[in-house]
Amino acid sequence: MKQIVSQVRRCVEDYRMIAPGDRVAVGVSGGKDSVVTLCALAKLSEFYPKPFTVEAFTVDMSGGEMDYAPIAALCETLKVPFHLIPSQIFEIIFDHRHEKNPCSLCAKMRRGALHRAMLEQGVRKIALGHHQDDAVETFFLSLFYEGRLSCFQPVTDLDRTGIVQIRPLLYCTEGQIRSAVARNGLPVVKNPCPADGATKRQEAKELVAELSGRYPALKRYVFSAMQRLPLPEWGVLPRE
Repeated sequence: MKQIVSQVRRCVEDYRMIAPGDRVAVGVSGGKDSVVTLCALAKLSEFYPKPFTVEAFTVDMSGGEMDYAPIAALCETLKVPFHLIPSQIFEIIFDHRHEKNPCSLCAKMRRGALHRAMLEQGVRKIALGHHQDDAVETFFLSLFYEGRLSCFQPVTDLDRTGIVQIRPLLYCTEGQIRSAVARNGLPVVKNPCPADGATKRQEAKELVAELSGRYPALKRYVFSAMQRLPLPEWGVLPRE
């Protein structure tokens, strides 16, 4: 975890993600990426020169059928407040609407529930668990399906809500995150979504994995190119 915390700190500083006094929400789905984001930021908050605090927000899409007790226990160990947000998203999407392509609607509903809960608590900054592999796969998704060079941004201002999204895991690879979960015995809550693993993103992941077998440095080179182009808001900022 020490290496991940170091990379998170560098990413936070390169893109000025955190200001003194920030309350940073972590959207904890229960997956490995969000759990590592939570742990890394909680650790960073212990010694970062710009004081900030961390809070965990989890949207329960299952209507109470999923067990988030391990996440609550982790938050207690980390001394991080844990907010569990009840919802009926799973039931609405699959039982009532019978969505064949549910990912977009699901993401929109989860964001809405998460942002409402944050604003009720007075929190306006959220850390998402997107890592370097996610960024590269999103780049290829935009290229193949939209015909443009694009990706999500390291820092995104959501003007309508006043919420700022940050992605502090961008310098970490999925392999590093998977290893950190295993080494530290971190709890992971399995995603019950029927569409899990059957998406265009999964196709992009498999393609990138195949190409990486032939070109081992592919992901690192693509990520570096995104910073050097740079894509909008991807240029590393000068140090303060």
